[in-house]
Amino acid sequence: VMAGEGGAFRLRCSLLGHGQDVRGLTCGLFPQGGFVSVSRDRTARLWVPDGLNRGFTEMHCMSGHSNFVSCVCIIPPSDLYPRGLIATGGNDHNICVFTVDNSAPLYILKGHKNTVCSLSSGKFGTLLSGSWDTTAKVWLNDRCMMTLQGHTAAIWAVKILPEQGLMLTGSADKTIKLWKAGRCERTFTGHEDCVRGLAILSEMEFLSCANDASVRRWQVSGECLQVYYGHTNYIYSISVFPRCKDFVTTGEDRTLRIWKHGECAQTVRLPAQSVWCCCVLDNGDIVVGASDGIIRVFTESLERTASAEEIQAFENELSQASIDPKTGDLGDINADDLPGREHLKDPGTRDGQTRLIKENGKVEAYQWSVSEGRWIKIGDVVGSSGATQQTSGKVLFEGKEYDYVFTIDVNESGPSYKLPYNITDDPWLTAYNFLQKNDLNPMFLDQVAKFIMDNTKGQTLLSTSSQFLDPFTGAGRYVPGSSSGLSAIPATDPFTGAGRYVPGSASNAIGPVGEGVPFTGMSAYQSAAAKVENIYFPKKDAVTFDQANPTQILGKLKELNGTAAEEYKLTEDDLIILEKLLSATCNTSAETPTAQQLQTLWRAVNWPEDIVFPALDILRLSVRHPTVNENFCSEKEHVQFIILLLKFLNPKGKQANQLLALRALCNCFVSHTGQKLMMEQRDEIMTQAIETKSGNNKNIHIALATLTLNYAVCLHKVNNVEGKAQCLSVISTVMEVVQDLEAIFRLLVALGTLISDDTNAVQLAKSLGVDSQIKKYASVSEPAKVKECCRFVLNLL
Repeated sequence: VMAGEGGAFRLRCSLLGHGQDVRGLTCGLFPQGGFVSVSRDRTARLWVPDGLNRGFTEMHCMSGHSNFVSCVCIIPPSDLYPRGLIATGGNDHNICVFTVDNSAPLYILKGHKNTVCSLSSGKFGTLLSGSWDTTAKVWLNDRCMMTLQGHTAAIWAVKILPEQGLMLTGSADKTIKLWKAGRCERTFTGHEDCVRGLAILSEMEFLSCANDASVRRWQVSGECLQVYYGHTNYIYSISVFPRCKDFVTTGEDRTLRIWKHGECAQTVRLPAQSVWCCCVLDNGDIVVGASDGIIRVFTESLERTASAEEIQAFENELSQASIDPKTGDLGDINADDLPGREHLKDPGTRDGQTRLIKENGKVEAYQWSVSEGRWIKIGDVVGSSGATQQTSGKVLFEGKEYDYVFTIDVNESGPSYKLPYNITDDPWLTAYNFLQKNDLNPMFLDQVAKFIMDNTKGQTLLSTSSQFLDPFTGAGRYVPGSSSGLSAIPATDPFTGAGRYVPGSASNAIGPVGEGVPFTGMSAYQSAAAKVENIYFPKKDAVTFDQANPTQILGKLKELNGTAAEEYKLTEDDLIILEKLLSATCNTSAETPTAQQLQTLWRAVNWPEDIVFPALDILRLSVRHPTVNENFCSEKEHVQFIILLLKFLNPKGKQANQLLALRALCNCFVSHTGQKLMMEQRDEIMTQAIETKSGNNKNIHIALATLTLNYAVCLHKVNNVEGKAQCLSVISTVMEVVQDLEAIFRLLVALGTLISDDTNAVQLAKSLGVDSQIKKYASVSEPAKVKECCRFVLNLL
């Protein structure tokens, strides 16, 4: 194979420093040629090449986690941090961010509800994290911008792709998902077990590795191009060589494997059961971290290869390893049938080939090295001699790792239950949660806790951290700053009143004429090149849908009322009541809408979906009136009101209903009560509303763009990062499908409003690739407002 060309990797050095398993590695940016490692010993360490010999020196040790550290990545340099930053994720659910010269964190990102086990960084300071809580989160500087939800089990691997706005996640649910602007675009299926690692080959291709012992090469478009087999157990990590498609993998079968031209070209055995992580340095050397706490670097370069003594010491260590036959690393073994030492006289046929021999009743394992032309002893095969799970917490339960997974039988005839346990856990809390989860009698609490303690004797590291609180509030307690909090809107009205409902403005789509002109394209709007003042954004007031023809609406309502089933039919009196409501809210009478009118309207909007649209139109017009807005959007009524409108946003429903529901939501923004409700329900409303993009109906697209714009107007006034991120994601997603230039214009105004005066939002918009999405609108000739607004937005980006 390749190894014959002197292309074999040999030990460069072994680095001692960590006290427990090394779980993550990444190439450093500064100092050059260095790397960062993280470990179960709760620290991260920065290693730099040692000028004098072939080794590395620990430059400094960083601590900030209260539990194991499981992953690490480098955040590229920025003006503020020209040497970049180091991000680490841990079992304490936190992400710590360090500068390269300080051992304490610069800041800590909180928000995940379980172990953070993967990190990847992108341009403009974005960071993507994956967690056992089944979500991935996108962070910008010290804030969570969006949460990617969709996987059904732990997310073990995340990567940001080079093309802006694209992200990958790999999960214990056996799938990989591709996300664009925070939404899942595609799911890749094929792996038969937890996906553990991802590596990027190019803008169009990536690799994944999994617990099914295979590596897969994928096209971003969804196709699996190749499957690579070679490992005999879980593959934990995968890393690509710079400037080519070759790669390396490490796993639970004690090996590092080097893949060239799609073949496993070399297998390097290590004296540790779990080879957790690897990374390839810029010079092509490979760094690996394992369960024995030692970091080893391998090189093809002769001048960097370790001395003969060091290589001998490594081989001795390897030959003394005890290999447990139950792991299957060496295939099925029947000691009685094994040959003796003479079996090693014949040369091997490929690099990494293993042979077992029996000598003096002991079974020994050897591996063939092509470059050395000899069999190297890789360990003694032990019987079932107490190789325990204690090696390094390898047991998987529901896609997560534990030190122990016990099987508990509560009674002879019933089912048995799995009880996962880590030695850092509190036995009582674990027992309590186990009984809760499986609906078992709390009487068993003492028994189960005692069982755990008896079976992990001497292993409990009773943690003094504040992590284990009272079992009754323990697990899902509210953590301030976690993303689910609602955005608080100041109680006093932050608006000047300019966006209030103004009787008589029916023909003009937006408040006062001066501002309204670009939207309606009416009156005296000229595109004068001389006038380069930005009249488009940040927009201060909501845009509403006011045009009305009460006679037509009532005519249609009467006609459909004639066809309605008995239980829905309105009486003559009801119809007169709705007519009065329309004239009260469309400003043809000075009366105030009454409670009776609103009750009648509520009955009408609950008509079957094929006849409800005229009633919805009355709702759309009347919700602009302060009395009606207060009624439907206030604390007591709003739940039913929102459920009703969201129901009509179903993309499978009638388009007329989708359109009117979107317009009604836009019109809710005219008063403070409506804005408050819209902001409280933002996540739900936006998530549903975006589904209406699929119908390719231009009026629906304009209404959807307007809803987004009204959210942007509110978000510009309160600093709600997660809200802005969701809004940006919607703008980016809707831009992809919309053709109509009025809708595009409104999306551009929304975008400009969102990012005005907010550098964070500008960075996020860039990282989602919004600038490249909107460039084409800078050259639209008609209407000129599209081009002008687009150029103002591009100036900010």
